[in-house]
Amino acid sequence: MQTRLLGPFTVSAIGLGCMNLSHAYGTPPSPEQGERVLLAALDAGVTLFDTAALYGFGANETLLGRVLRPHRSRFTLASKGGMAGVAGEDGVVRRVIDGRPEAIRRNCEDSLRRLQTDVIDLWYLHRWDRKVPIEESVGAMSRLVEQGKVRALGLSEVSAATLRKAHAVHPITALQTEYSLWTRNPEIAVLDACRELGVAFVAFSPVGRGFLCDAVHDVGALDAKDIRRAMPRFEPEAFARNRELLPGYKALAREAGCTPAQLALAWLLHKGRDIIPIPGTTSVEHLREDLGAGAVKLDAGLVGRLEAHVNQQTVSGNRYGVQSRSEVDTEEFAG
Repeated sequence: MQTRLLGPFTVSAIGLGCMNLSHAYGTPPSPEQGERVLLAALDAGVTLFDTAALYGFGANETLLGRVLRPHRSRFTLASKGGMAGVAGEDGVVRRVIDGRPEAIRRNCEDSLRRLQTDVIDLWYLHRWDRKVPIEESVGAMSRLVEQGKVRALGLSEVSAATLRKAHAVHPITALQTEYSLWTRNPEIAVLDACRELGVAFVAFSPVGRGFLCDAVHDVGALDAKDIRRAMPRFEPEAFARNRELLPGYKALAREAGCTPAQLALAWLLHKGRDIIPIPGTTSVEHLREDLGAGAVKLDAGLVGRLEAHVNQQTVSGNRYGVQSRSEVDTEEFAG
């Protein structure tokens, strides 16, 4: 397994995004299947595991804590706070974005308990709470570093300007946002800001939420709770247009001698050694396929044709709906 630098940590060039095991894409797999995927990733050389307080309202962290605690010294553990499940007066748990210092402290303590660890290696602010200055939230996070509960800080889904403000309060080790052939928003400004400040870039949804694997053929067949149902790119008209990109994309994968999923990941690895993709999966077979992307070599000519074929002009629909777009602070291409 190739490695890359993530601040003070040396991690596998491809990490594992663990959200799928508990959250977002319909009914999650059984805990036993989740355990198989986690242990297979560890055995295959994955040394970056990414979770969050939000995923499964704590269930994902609980799974990782139970399965990976005996192997804690073998990997870098990343989690996120500032967005979590909170029970209302009616007893229903709902997603709440809360960047106040007291919420930051509480989220971290809860995550440490669920993860069964004394320290989280990399702790992200999952969303910037616009009601709280970023400096205040990051200041609270920096005190967790001082207390030895967190080793390094990260931000998720923020703009270059917000990154700079946060970095002035405490060094930011990593910025995480969506980045793939069909989501190129980081190329507007935030990738340059990361490189200017020496911040690693962690790319989530690197295979386009399954689209670039050719894994989604009928949106109507997705689970009723699958978050893709609410995403503009998966709405019928846009999805039909986006499907037209796949034959040419798969032809480029064949030319590169790899699968469509591997091509998407290899492209990200090609874009810079400061970029670390974290694909997620519920399948051991797909996990092994993803990790095989590290061996794929892309020449400049193929990369150019690939980027001309799948980009912000050729993809139809925004990556998020109106509500979700209002909750992120990233630079977004109009569309």
